[in-house]
Amino acid sequence: MAEEIKTELTKKQKLKLKAKESAKKFRDEFKKSVATAMIAAFGFLTALVWKDVITGWVTKISEESPVKNSLITALITTIIAVMGILIVSKLNSENKKSNGSSVKVLQ
Repeated sequence: MAEEIKTELTKKQKLKLKAKESAKKFRDEFKKSVATAMIAAFGFLTALVWKDVITGWVTKISEESPVKNSLITALITTIIAVMGILIVSKLNSENKKSNGSSVKVLQ
């Protein structure tokens, strides 16, 4: 009987430990998701601000060009976006190598 109680206690302790580990994993993943969403929101905000600057600059340049304004805007915006993606990807891969994760979350 004492052995059964001890086994039952061990099962409960294991279950409790497993629940705590699961809750910690969920909390960590939640923090990573929130951090990623916040980073995306700041990126979107930055893109909106730069859109007006780039559009104004391209409009000024394309006044002298026979090519349509929207085509030049699309090409220049694409080049800037690809350069930004390459830079962020490079920084992200360096961060993964040094920290072991892609998003550093404040705890």
